[in-house]
Amino acid sequence: MKAPKDKLAASAKVGEKGQIVIPKEMREMFSIEPGDTIILLADEKRGIAIPPKGVFNTFIEKVHGLMEGGEDDG
Repeated sequence: MKAPKDKLAASAKVGEKGQIVIPKEMREMFSIEPGDTIILLADEKRGIAIPPKGVFNTFIEKVHGLMEGGEDDG
């Protein structure tokens, strides 16, 4: 069974300092570059998620616009 092009699965080992390496294919898929900051979300029941790069920037921009009295486009 071949995996769809837009899906990947991998494992990562946790180092002594709690660090993990995001596999190269996943870094490429999401354009994650050295020095980038990523957001981690955690839920005890659902696990850990790493939202796509830029998702929180868009969210913050919308919130900032609303706080300044701007219009929300959706």
